[in-house]
Amino acid sequence: MVSLNSDMGESFGIHSFGNDDELVSLIDTANVACGFHAGDPTGIRETVAKAVAGGVTVGAHPGLPDLVGFGRREMKLLPDEAEDIVRYQVGVIVAFLRAEGAELDHIKAHGSLYGMSAREPEIAEAVARVAADYEVPLFGIASSEHEKAARKLDVPFVAEFYVDLGYRADGSLIVARRPHATPVDEATERAKRALADGIATAVTGEEFAIRVDSICVHSDTPNAVDIAKAVRGVLSAHG
Repeated sequence: MVSLNSDMGESFGIHSFGNDDELVSLIDTANVACGFHAGDPTGIRETVAKAVAGGVTVGAHPGLPDLVGFGRREMKLLPDEAEDIVRYQVGVIVAFLRAEGAELDHIKAHGSLYGMSAREPEIAEAVARVAADYEVPLFGIASSEHEKAARKLDVPFVAEFYVDLGYRADGSLIVARRPHATPVDEATERAKRALADGIATAVTGEEFAIRVDSICVHSDTPNAVDIAKAVRGVLSAHG
């Protein structure tokens, strides 16, 4: 069964940047920000509690330590540094999940850490090692270094597809610095083609093969709720 996931808890203090409240009833799993690119202790606690109460599984969404750049600016990292960054943040989510009587569901890197680990084997393996230690799946891009690292370390892998972001012709994801609305009909068509035909279209027009285990809708996409409702309809029709 293909699931619907969303990146959540991407707020800080009194500032909230997502549509978390409305999305909880529409998604299957939440990727919760761990404090480095977004999130603070109270916000993380509230997001985890909200998800658990709504019957939504929770994964850790670790990012680069860059609040100002929202984790969407690349950094030069040694593999050990990348592993430490991920392990530190996953521990935060695990602590709040235990307080709610729940367990960690998966790990999914955020923003530029996601992009870096999709193409750099050593960074990918650093993230996957933490997933292996916690015995949880790793979310990532099919056939990228994400999946290769997961296979190497015997970690279950969940292939993601994004309906609210663009792709390059080589299948790599374009990480936008700022959130932007995606037309609902466009997101719906992307989901339909990916599920029915295993095909996605790059921003430059080329088609490429895609495998989908889970579809992501970003909570901070302005029209995320409308997109999530449409995608949920596609998933229901797809069975």
